[in-house]
Amino acid sequence: MLEFTHDTLPQRVLFGAGSAARNLRAEVERLGGDRLMLIAAEADRALADVVAREIAPTLVWSDVAQHVPIETAAIARSAAAEADVDLVVSVGGGSTTGLAKAIALESGVRIVAVPTTYAGSEATNVWGLTEAARKTTGVDDRVLPVSVIYDAELTTSLPIELSVASGLNGIAHCVDSLWAPRTDPINAALAGEGIRALAAGLRVVVADPAGIPGREKTQYGAYLAAVAFASAGSGLHHKICHVLGGTYNLPHAQTHAVMLPYVAAFNLDSAPDASRRLGAAFDSGDGLAGLAELYADLNAPRSLRDLDFDEARIPEAVEIALPAIPTSNPRQADAAALTALLTAAWKGAPLDEVRSV
Repeated sequence: MLEFTHDTLPQRVLFGAGSAARNLRAEVERLGGDRLMLIAAEADRALADVVAREIAPTLVWSDVAQHVPIETAAIARSAAAEADVDLVVSVGGGSTTGLAKAIALESGVRIVAVPTTYAGSEATNVWGLTEAARKTTGVDDRVLPVSVIYDAELTTSLPIELSVASGLNGIAHCVDSLWAPRTDPINAALAGEGIRALAAGLRVVVADPAGIPGREKTQYGAYLAAVAFASAGSGLHHKICHVLGGTYNLPHAQTHAVMLPYVAAFNLDSAPDASRRLGAAFDSGDGLAGLAELYADLNAPRSLRDLDFDEARIPEAVEIALPAIPTSNPRQADAAALTALLTAAWKGAPLDEVRSV
């Protein structure tokens, strides 16, 4: 008998290459925003100016940092309150969206998100803040952007290496959705289609970095991945990556890209339905083999050592992560297992090393 509960988040999505400025103006008018705060990291300011050329921000903010330090959030919140902001427009990647969410979490201000990477944060009601080298995440509908504007042209300046890592972060959302605490058949269907779109799109992006079709497909897949993740919740993969990012300030997308195949190798033999779905998404008899083939095609990041993570910190990372691992994980993840998993990921070891732990 099929029985489950599924939540679908209310959000408006506008998708179209070259349409960001026009769609943003239309959304601002529709929402009746009068006092706008435009958030964009300094590196994205020129891009944000193009996107926002048809609106008139009251406040432009560029103090953005990955993993959203609580001090950075506090300053931005104060500035938004002082300017009496009634709508926040974020233009950029997950860190930029995350800062907008930090403001909304306290004030309830509405967000229009214009993503320039494949992070997916724009389509979730998940927030994250880092304080004293500890990243805390939560779920609150106030942080869900009311509108998301996708424009593949905005991603063409994203370097290939970061495009690959960001897209693999999207695939990690999909894979984690197959065994997260609230997984259901709708999440699994979205995740499967998300993996197909992301894998196909990323291969085209690598072959034709300046082309729009591959980036459109990747953006579409990233949205599906985020919707699945928002409903299914955070699984083993994300709990580990939140520690690696928040505590050790490892780069977000690259960390997810490195950890994904190791978490998949650890779990898949104990999750036959997820294994079948992953294999089907990769059109492969073995989902892990399909994932490994994609990594080879994309020349993807392979080890935590390459991200300058210190092997000596693994015991500490295990101690921090262990209490957050969901009991619903298909395979028991105790301290010894997590240590072996992180050690293999640090070395860039063959996946079978984790599979046989």
